[in-house]
Amino acid sequence: MIEHSTRWQFLDTGFRTGSENMQFDEELALRLQRNEILPTLRVYGWKPWAISLGHHQKENDVDSEKCRRDGINIVRRATGGRAILHANEVTYSVVMFADGRGVNDVYCDISKALVAGLRRICPEVEYEISQPHFPSLYKKAESVPCFASSARYEVQIKGKKLVGSAQRRFTSQDFSEVILQHGSILLGDEHKKLVDYLTIDDDDVRRKMKNDFDIKTISLCEATKRSVQFDEAASAVKSGFEEAIGVSFHQPSEEFV
Repeated sequence: MIEHSTRWQFLDTGFRTGSENMQFDEELALRLQRNEILPTLRVYGWKPWAISLGHHQKENDVDSEKCRRDGINIVRRATGGRAILHANEVTYSVVMFADGRGVNDVYCDISKALVAGLRRICPEVEYEISQPHFPSLYKKAESVPCFASSARYEVQIKGKKLVGSAQRRFTSQDFSEVILQHGSILLGDEHKKLVDYLTIDDDDVRRKMKNDFDIKTISLCEATKRSVQFDEAASAVKSGFEEAIGVSFHQPSEEFV
């Protein structure tokens, strides 16, 4: 259980460009390092749609000219992981103190909060227990999309990935660590269009990617057989953190309102 502080702030920052969203998340982490803000849960969307690349991912994995023609941003995340098309989703970010806790421990706690909240929408939401061997997985051409596989504690429904998340740690001068973790909660199936924007010459690989999206991912709309809107999912996530982690959300400072 997360212990550093039960006093957090909740931010719903609406829909922003890719670069604005990534800059906002990094700034939150840096400000928490300086003890200028409370630990924070933020929810947001993307306008226009954007493809985010993991911190170490190759830029030429994505067809930048096609993205430009279709008005899709390309942005690099501060965190790791693989490419994601941010479209019909709720993105969450958490900035909090590590307090000596390992990556998997924090990841597990955040996933429990997400599961607790999203079960208000779909009771079948759960989290993954096993872990793939990522060095082997990333050698495969079809592994470019983030949603190609589920890591331990990632949130899913009936074995299909619902939430893709990534984490980074920032170390302060006093050697304390601040965690930035963010992830995509799929509302609809638009994330599958990522395959159309990847630089893939092999048609068999492209077909396998499309098939993987169909059999390995699921959205809240697909799972519930109804339309799930941004505000409903965002509210559920907030409630999940209050329920599973026991945080108490306080009014954010005026600059975030």
